[in-house]
Amino acid sequence: MRIWRLAREHLGTVAVLSVLALSACALVAGLPRAMQASYDEALRRALTAAPAVLADLTVTAESRSREDDLRERAQFGSRDRLWHEIVPARLRPLVASGGHMSAKTYRTPITGTSGQAYINLGWLSDAGRRVDWVRGRAPGAPATMRYEGRTIPVFEVGIVEEALAEMGLRLGQTKIVGESDYAAVRIAGVFRAKDPADRSWGHNADILHVQRLEPLQKHITALIPDAGLSVLSGEGRNLTYRWVLPVNARAARAAAVPDLQAAVADFDRAVALRSTGAPGPYHVQTGLPKLLGDFQAELSTARTVMSLVLAGLLAVALGVIVLAVGLLAGRLDHTLTLARARGGSLRQVAGTAAALTGLAVAPGAAMGYALSYLVPGPVPPIVHAGPAIVVLVSVGFAAVRLAIAHRLPLRERRDDVAAARPSARRITLEALVVVLALAATYLLRARGLGASTGPDPFLLAVPVALTAAVAVITLRCCAYPLRLLARLAARGRAAVPFLGLTRAARARSGSVLPVLVLLPALGVSVFAAVVSDGISGTQWLASWQQVGAPIKVTSDIEIPAAEIERVRALPGVEQVVPAQTGEVQVGYGGEWAGAIAVDVNRWRRVLADAPVGLPALSGGALVSPELRGRGTFEIGWQSRLTLATRGVIASVPGFYTEGKFLVVPIGVQLRPAVNTLLIKGDASPAELARLVPSATVTSQEAALAAIRDDPLTSAVRWALVVVTAALAAYALAAVVLSLVAGAAERARAVSFLRTLGLSERQARRLTVLEILPLILVTGLVGLGLGLLLPVALGPAVDLSPYAGDLPVGDYPLDLFLPSALAAGLAGVAVLGAYAHTLVSRRRGLGAVLRVGDLA
Repeated sequence: MRIWRLAREHLGTVAVLSVLALSACALVAGLPRAMQASYDEALRRALTAAPAVLADLTVTAESRSREDDLRERAQFGSRDRLWHEIVPARLRPLVASGGHMSAKTYRTPITGTSGQAYINLGWLSDAGRRVDWVRGRAPGAPATMRYEGRTIPVFEVGIVEEALAEMGLRLGQTKIVGESDYAAVRIAGVFRAKDPADRSWGHNADILHVQRLEPLQKHITALIPDAGLSVLSGEGRNLTYRWVLPVNARAARAAAVPDLQAAVADFDRAVALRSTGAPGPYHVQTGLPKLLGDFQAELSTARTVMSLVLAGLLAVALGVIVLAVGLLAGRLDHTLTLARARGGSLRQVAGTAAALTGLAVAPGAAMGYALSYLVPGPVPPIVHAGPAIVVLVSVGFAAVRLAIAHRLPLRERRDDVAAARPSARRITLEALVVVLALAATYLLRARGLGASTGPDPFLLAVPVALTAAVAVITLRCCAYPLRLLARLAARGRAAVPFLGLTRAARARSGSVLPVLVLLPALGVSVFAAVVSDGISGTQWLASWQQVGAPIKVTSDIEIPAAEIERVRALPGVEQVVPAQTGEVQVGYGGEWAGAIAVDVNRWRRVLADAPVGLPALSGGALVSPELRGRGTFEIGWQSRLTLATRGVIASVPGFYTEGKFLVVPIGVQLRPAVNTLLIKGDASPAELARLVPSATVTSQEAALAAIRDDPLTSAVRWALVVVTAALAAYALAAVVLSLVAGAAERARAVSFLRTLGLSERQARRLTVLEILPLILVTGLVGLGLGLLLPVALGPAVDLSPYAGDLPVGDYPLDLFLPSALAAGLAGVAVLGAYAHTLVSRRRGLGAVLRVGDLA
């Protein structure tokens, strides 16, 4: 047959099919690329935000004798090259250049301080380009001196400015360090970091700042020059060597996370094999596996949710395309019947249908596939597989459908049979589908997700099973209420309601099934909307849980009263509630708990419009579940206090969520040392930080923005919105296609009735009553399915990583979007019915009825 001529004859249907294929392929191929790009960006941001000491790879070793010592830079350099050479190939793109090496002592006390002050010695391979000498000079080569009858080395060192005041040191001073193997430290210079924000300082915070390992202990690491390595030995002191291999976060890819975790373990084993004859065992110190593992858990949830909605989108797109293919097949039916009667083979019939469908679908699919490359991001396999699936399903359905329809030449098909009684086999099969769907849902809720890092196939199968079960129930049961309505309408005098409802109730399976394509479209779109609203609401709750007030000001030291008054006078500040936080002793033993002293009633007024709060408290204490059941107990804070338990609370917004804690009235303190301000209003956080220099200012709005700006969180919500809009469009397209597909049969029925005196107005009402019930039933069932899916899948899908680590369990029942979708579908159905009657009005009865139809 002449395929091009057939395409010209049915150009409108071919164009619709091509547009549907283009949109489906663009979405199915473009959305995964955008999501994968978001996954990659989330991983890069996670690695960048993590402390360098956790994200980077650090090879460490200890020297315990002079034979283990490394005494010159070249020895460090040779090992550094070795570590880079043995990095596994999978890990190599993630390892950046520009690492550094170091040698440091630790816990080196200043002699005579009883272990209260420590000056450790440290060598950095890149100290020359990372520090500026602001006083004195750079340290020089070591010397010797006599101390207690023996010769000891004298190290010239440089210390950071902060250490002068914190540890009472001065330029040019010499200190003796060590307990038995003594050494002298002469302060030759004072330095300042060129860029304190440089990530490499994360590995050397002990050089840049005074460390307090215990309340009364102060530690600082002083810099020594290259020449100091020749004297620095692990024989008499604790000495460690480090080679830092920094991680290049921009090279990280989410798809490679499992390989990276395995590669880090391989690198650790390879480093350990080099321990023979080396200064102590070499091993790798890094938090990278944990960072990758945490990200993988969060990513797994994102992929699960996206797999659900994208699978639903693909299924709905294929369903609408199949409807369009069915429409094209209906247009070809007369031509192929004639060809079959004239001796055309079944292969020719199927080949013609497949060729014409391929001609309509393939260009649109190719264009949609090409448009997906405008979306930046990696190319997962679904990008290639999605368009291929669309083309294969479309062409295969067209070939099989017409081959079955025309397997016998001139086969008679009666259109006046309302419905056939279903066989026992079919009823059994449909009942089995419903039972299996319910069983699968129960097992999923009881079992949870599998241990696989990818999407769980069982989780993906349950929504399909539920949709199939709901479709079967709808198909079997929707006729009964319509028949009841038809019987009620039969008692009236008007014929149009009875005829319309009767035709809707007697619709054959072939005319009902196209409308049931709306089920997954509405179900998945409502599911996406409900999940998106649930995440949004929980994010808002999490931001209040994190801050505990519109604005919170916290300080490690007491906030002066003058600064509090300046805060009260700041424009935009409505209320200020002072509070004191700290650790308190419970009883007289070693039990400690977190505590906050605050005027709870005033704090409740600050939280008046918030989703969090506290019970009223005028005396006694509110305690955590771990402290319940104690009745009256004592605590040691500024003084000994006796408190009665007035209630049990699971958390304190902005302060405590677990462990042992209590809330007491601020009046129980003799003189509260206020270190926290809870503020209601819209004052500028920057201005508050200026007024209270020692404090950290956080706001609920900033916390909410930080939660929502997470790449994975924003990607999930953005994808849900796009999928919801796409499914709504496909649902409307399904309604239009169902109207067009049944237009010929509907016109024939109306024409028969017009010969009996049916008016044009009655014809429009009849058409609306025939179509609208199925649309409304399907819309209500789809709405119910969409509301059921979050409840059914909720325990198996942990959305807390996208909601500030709070579980998303209470999905709000906001029916605005579902109602809008249902109203849109009903409106399209009504407009389509009126358009159909307007077009049919122009036709004469002879154009529809054949000779003998009225006999």
